[in-house]
Amino acid sequence: MSNAQLLRNEYDIIFAGGGTTACVAAGRLAQTCPSLKILVLEAGPHTKDMIDHVQPGRYIRHIAPGSNTTTLHVSRPSASVDGRNIFVHTARCVGGGSAVNWLMYNRASASDYDDWEIEHDNPGWGSKDIIPLLCKAETYQVNPNLPTHGYSGPLKVSLGGHYDISAQQFLEFGPKIEKDRPYSKEYNSMHADSLNVFSRVPKWIDEKTGKRQDVAHNFIYNQQENKNLEVVDGCRVKRVIFDNKRAVGVEFCNDKFIRPDADSAFRTVRASRLTVVSADHLKKLGIPQIVDLPGVGESYQDHLLAGPAYFADPIIKTYDSLVKDDPNDMKSNGVDAAIKLRPREDELHELGPEFQLRWKEFFANKPDKPIVWMKGSPRLPVTDLSKQLELPPTKFVTGGYFAGYPECRGKVHIDSDDVYAPLDFETGFMTKMSDIAILRWAYKHSREIMRRLPIYRGAVPQSHPQFPDGSGAVTTTETNPVPISAPKIAYTAEDDSAIDDYHRRTVSTTWHSLGTCAMKPRERGGVVDPTLSVYGVEGLKVADVSIPPSNVNANTYSTAIAIGEKAALLIAQELDIH
Repeated sequence: MSNAQLLRNEYDIIFAGGGTTACVAAGRLAQTCPSLKILVLEAGPHTKDMIDHVQPGRYIRHIAPGSNTTTLHVSRPSASVDGRNIFVHTARCVGGGSAVNWLMYNRASASDYDDWEIEHDNPGWGSKDIIPLLCKAETYQVNPNLPTHGYSGPLKVSLGGHYDISAQQFLEFGPKIEKDRPYSKEYNSMHADSLNVFSRVPKWIDEKTGKRQDVAHNFIYNQQENKNLEVVDGCRVKRVIFDNKRAVGVEFCNDKFIRPDADSAFRTVRASRLTVVSADHLKKLGIPQIVDLPGVGESYQDHLLAGPAYFADPIIKTYDSLVKDDPNDMKSNGVDAAIKLRPREDELHELGPEFQLRWKEFFANKPDKPIVWMKGSPRLPVTDLSKQLELPPTKFVTGGYFAGYPECRGKVHIDSDDVYAPLDFETGFMTKMSDIAILRWAYKHSREIMRRLPIYRGAVPQSHPQFPDGSGAVTTTETNPVPISAPKIAYTAEDDSAIDDYHRRTVSTTWHSLGTCAMKPRERGGVVDPTLSVYGVEGLKVADVSIPPSNVNANTYSTAIAIGEKAALLIAQELDIH
């Protein structure tokens, strides 16, 4: 929408980063006050009308080798994950994660936002404040007249273009296998009634057009007539510029990946009223040299993902073709059925002693918090594309799950002023026994469901724990589904250890990174206050998913939207914009 060579010298507001939250905030402010001069600088490319962003099923392309719409971050190797590096992609394009994510409509629990307000001292950030913002942003096409959904917002939500047989069976047989866990049409109310129910998974797809519902097209590109809203791609911000302790602009250069033929000179552009960082890496932009904020880069959080795979009836339709660009599968995402699991009182002993303190301190008094999200999907896990592309023509399904509130914490730092320098990154994955216990419990529940589905033809041995010889849990003994009434697998202590080792070898990111510039009191490691202002400086805010002070048991798109909507309100109030 603009060119780096043609920028003005000064704008009212500059957004350093053009991701989900920045597009929502900038778009709302531009709508409210079209005369406001707003600049959005994004390192990655534009996404307008690009088929890889508009067509839902092409999301896998963005984590394929060589993608220029995501950045691959590589963690330090860690003994807690069997000496592995963890590979985490983050969005790098206009629209951010909304333009490349898996399109799953999966909302947080109300208490997640209440925790932000009450436990982390952020007035105005509780569920009573956030739910109306989520409703404002969406048009929920799935069910009418639900109190926690919106019906006139720019972003459409539907059930998508497919309803595959593995999902149908997951929803049909799941309630027969799991005691007191019925089918429901709604598992996104954000309250306790959305837990322990099997449900269809809505998607950020317009049911009428079949298009991805990203923020770039619905908040930014639809305002192209507003010449005061400028979005420039291929511009990598190096640092925020300060006059004493007031942010007055940014320094940036052409991104060598998006603009390989452009010069590498650094340029500056000034912000007369406000600079907003929406790029996740505050330390990289030079703020710690101005003010001491030890919390910057700390408290990295994600969701711990695992995906045991199973052979499926060879006659069924699966989504393994997604990685091969089958045009018939491009209108959906292959995730149609899920459940948010919370243990009943009679199940708590199944999680072992390692989980009991975590349950009492974090979960017990918050009945809307699940401990794990679980799905059944018609394909292999998408954590290793190269292996999928080399597979024989066999059909697979996955019983995937992620731990939504890991107790583990990582950190993200950088000590170089090179804008292309890699991050010094530790995930913290699998360093807490409570997380290991949750994943172990999830594996057992997922396997019991999957082995009873009519399409089940046995476990893929390479995708499961290596149980001891003679164990009743060995995966190679079944090649057909077992009856609903069949006894559950009995696991020994040695079997449990094998499951834990399996998760150490295989657990991966869910691409739900957050928390490294936390919104909480400065003395508790906070980086921004409840107005999103950075402590110790003026004229600088952070608005992206680095600000959550604690996790949300959901895909992060909804939360990013809510932060963007809230940021727009806070900025408008602070700058007296009407």
